Amino acid sequence: FVVPSDNPFVTSKSAAPEIWVYGLRNPWRFSFDRLNGDMYIGDVGQNDWEEIDFQSADSTGGENYGWGIMEGDHCYKGHCDSQAYVAPIAEYHHSDGGCSVTGGYVYRGEQLKDLRGVYVYGDYCSGLISALFKTNDGVWSTTPLIESSLKISSFGEDELGEVYVVDRGGGIYRLGEGSEAQ
Repeated sequence: FVVPSDNPFVTSKSAAPEIWVYGLRNPWRFSFDRLNGDMYIGDVGQNDWEEIDFQSADSTGGENYGWGIMEGDHCYKGHCDSQAYVAPIAEYHHSDGGCSVTGGYVYRGEQLKDLRGVYVYGDYCSGLISALFKTNDGVWSTTPLIESSLKISSFGEDELGEVYVVDRGGGIYRLGEGSEAQ
């Protein structure tokens, strides 16, 4: 393989040249918005916090998302200057019922017009599927979308931008009308 010459650490003596970003603990699915190339990363936490990280398509790389100093936007260990790291755009605590985030996709399909441009992700333990979007004032906001009994292990999208949920038990479900996986 060839490392692109514009990778952020290609000339660094302190990092491998193929590294693009760091500070992720356990990225469990990442995807690119098919419209603009932005990247969304579901990053599984250690003890308390699950997070969604974001990287704009125009990034030149090198972002530090904070792991092993931060868990989500909270101190995990050491010197915790949250300003030194890229904060997640969404997070939730295990006390909310979840325990392992599963990254999803930005919905770009035609069937669910209210979800266009919304990032859809889930939690393996709770089965909750959530919608993450930027409000008109530029603030990221999360809202519950579907309460399911699925063990959400992955998401997928088809060529038309419709989003599918993958259950660990083997089922694959398309998001559909009526706030339930179909």
